[in-house]
Formats: sequence, structure tokens, C-alpha cells
Amino acid sequence: MNKFILIAFALLMGNVLFAQDGQTVNDTTVAAVAETAEAVVATAQTVAANPYKEILTQRTFTFNIGSILRGLCGMAIIIFIAWFFSTDRKKVQWGTVGKALALQLVIAISVLMFPAVQTVFEVMGKAFVAVLDWTKAGSNFLFGSLMDTGKFGYVFVLQILPTIIFFSALTSLFFYLGILQKIVWAMGWCLTKLMKLSGAESLSCAGNIFLGQTEAPLLVKAYIPNMTRSELMLIMTSGMATMAGGVLAAYIGMLGGGDKVLEVEFAKHLLSASVMAAPGAIAISKILKPQTEEFDNTVEVTSEKIGKNVLDAISNGTTDGLKLAANVAAMLLVFYALIAGFNYIFDKIGDITSLNAVVAEATDGRFAGLSLEFFLSYLFYPVIWLTGINSADLPLVGRLLGEKLILTEFVGYQSLATMIQTGAFVSTKSIILATYVLCGFANFASVGIQIGGIGGMAKDKAHILSEYGFRALLGATLVALLSAAMIGMFLV
Repeated sequence: MNKFILIAFALLMGNVLFAQDGQTVNDTTVAAVAETAEAVVATAQTVAANPYKEILTQRTFTFNIGSILRGLCGMAIIIFIAWFFSTDRKKVQWGTVGKALALQLVIAISVLMFPAVQTVFEVMGKAFVAVLDWTKAGSNFLFGSLMDTGKFGYVFVLQILPTIIFFSALTSLFFYLGILQKIVWAMGWCLTKLMKLSGAESLSCAGNIFLGQTEAPLLVKAYIPNMTRSELMLIMTSGMATMAGGVLAAYIGMLGGGDKVLEVEFAKHLLSASVMAAPGAIAISKILKPQTEEFDNTVEVTSEKIGKNVLDAISNGTTDGLKLAANVAAMLLVFYALIAGFNYIFDKIGDITSLNAVVAEATDGRFAGLSLEFFLSYLFYPVIWLTGINSADLPLVGRLLGEKLILTEFVGYQSLATMIQTGAFVSTKSIILATYVLCGFANFASVGIQIGGIGGMAKDKAHILSEYGFRALLGATLVALLSAAMIGMFLV
């Protein structure tokens, strides 16, 4: 299957390169490209005049009793939902949960209030933006003038997918050199001592801040066969609640839209969202499945090599990144096609039943009629209110959460990028909180990915992973909402 994906991706890239040869492009295609370029330039001019950029970069810590009370209410309801779905409500260790929530809240306040912490995240954000620039050097070599957004617009295949490939190679290099393991070990040790977690689950949880949901468990591969149910729940929840570095860099590029200032700003929030998700996942998972069994609190990274030498490690990382990029491209193609198909059916139903006019009038023209976006917007409307998002933007962020769960977070972030470019939001606070709501791999496809990925490391645990799959999905979704509610308490 992977061979077919690689071939399809190679053909896609080949077609893009082939299009550079002027002799192979007919006059109609040239005219179409020219019209598209003019439209993109016009859109870019509109975006440049948009007030979001100035306001986003001036966001600071604000103490507002109304926002704080709403945030506390949202947090309480989110915790109650987790407790309601707990497998053993009487055995919840509220001390561990409280410490995890406190750490998550401290990170939220620090990111908004303390210049030193803001500087750390800004430096990390600039590092990710630098990676984007390095990637463009390779992309410019391959695609030449097609990388010029002024002529051809912001082409997803050219601007985003190469980032995933390069960052995957970079991560593999750091892993091979042992740099990543040392950082993860330090963070895991702190979590173990602070919250009395097992060493293995602490390491995996910390690793998820940098690695994907199936890569982070490799750090503790040797311990997975002997893990308790609670430990497995945390590994699954943290895997779905955090973001891997490769896609994180891609989201920064998508939301920034080529603007360096906005890329750094979104990088700070995306990074803080992923870091906050780690303690948040601990809190929620320990409510959903309390620790009731004996566990090993040894903090030791599994000796897992991903290459025989530096070049082999880079090569393996590049291949893995290519597979991921191809999967992302194919996934987006299919899901956007499915969205178009569903909307076509809904639109026909709306025409036959005359509901399209009713929807358009009821939403003040925000929706032209029945559509998948319309249903998702109002399905998750009450849940999104808990985060403190502006009432006028609730349908927009509700739609984004629905797309994340049902389609994937990539579709959600792409929709968010489009909304930012078109000035759809009433409040810039909603844009910031939306980046936290969308954080993580919490979607239905991830359940199968984790069962296959983690289950492959411990065959006898596959039935437990299957049993807890959707509960972990719920937990990861609650973690993202919890982070957004905490940040929302101190933004107006």
C-alpha cells in the first residue's frame, strides 16, 4: 500500500514539475493560471489590509472577572464530562488530577503574562519559522518559480507538504544523535516526581510534545507489553491531544500564510497548545481510567535506533516524511471531495424542501443553505461556548471542531486559515482559541492508527487499545477544550 502512495505522490510532484515546461502547457491552461494568479494577488492585498495581524501581535494578559468565571465554568463542565465517562469514578486520584490541571493553568498564564516565558516560546517559534525557510530552499530548487506565491498563489502541495518531509528527517537526525531522548527524559522525570506517574507513561507523554502518536511510544517500547490499563489510556490520550513537530511546522505555515510576523505569533500559540496538552492529557486520562494497579516508575528511555549512521537516519526520516506527506495529500483530496459530495446532496435536499432559504435567513446569510458546515457549526455550538469564544464566532469554531473530529485536524486548520484570510471572525480572541481547540490528532481515524501502531508493539494489548480507543478520543477532545478555556480566561 505504501508503494502505491509513494508512486501517487511522485506522479503528483512530477506533474507539478512538468507543468514548468512552457511547451507542454496550452494557451487555455496559461490563461487559467494567469486568472488564478490575479485572483490570489487580489486576495493577498485584501489579507494585507486585514486588522487581524496588528491585533494578534498585541494580545496580552488581561484580568476580566466575566471571562474568568466563564472559563472556570467551562473547566468544571469539562471535568464533569470526563468524570461521567470514567471507568471507576470512586478511584479517581484527585491529587494527581489537581496537580496536572494546575501545571496546565500555570503554563497558560505564563505564556500570556510573563515576558521570560513568552521569550522562550517566541525563540522556539522562530526556530520553527527558520525550519520553514530551510525547507523553502529545497523546494525552490525542485519547483523553481512555482514557489512564487505572487504568481501562482499559496499552493498547498508546494508550500506545506515539503515541510512535513524535511521536519521528519530533522526529527530522525535528533533522535539518532540522542538529543531528543535527553529532552524527553528530563521532562518525563519531572512529570514522574511531580505527579507520581510511572516512568514509561511520563516519557511517552513528554515525547508526544515533539513526536507523533505512534512515534512517541517507541521511547518506551520495551515497557508497553507490561503497562497497566491506566498507563495505556494516558499514552493514547496524550498521543491524540498533542501535535508532532512535522505537522506543527505545517500548521504554522498554513495559518501564517507566508507572513513572518504572523507565523511567529501562531507558532507561539501552537507550541503552547501542544505543551499544555501534556499535563491536560494526564488530568483527563487519570479521570477516565484511574490508576488502580501496581506500576514501574523507572524513568529510562528505550534504546531504539532508527538508523545505522547519520545518513541512514536522515534517509529513514525522509522516507517516513514522504509517506506522511503523501498520506496527508491523499487524505485531504478525498475528504474535500467527500465534503463537496455531501454539500451537493444537502443543497438538493434544501432546494426540494425550501429549507435553504430558511437557513440563509436564520443565519443572516452566513450559510446559503443546508451544508455539512452548517450542521457541524451548530452541533458543537454548546461545547465551544465553554471555551469563552465570542458568541458571534461560535458557529465558525463549532464547525472547525466538527471537521477536526470527523475529517481530520488538517482539514480543520486549513479551514481556519481560509477563515483568517477572508476575515470571517468577529473577534481575534476566537482565532487564538481556535488554534487551541484544533490542537492534536483527536479524530476517528486516529483510533485505528493507534490500535495498529501501538498494538504492533504489544499484540496482547490490542484488545485494551480497542476498548479504550473512543474514550481516549473523547479525552483528547476535552484536553483541547480545557486548554482553550484556560487561555480564554485571560484574553478579552
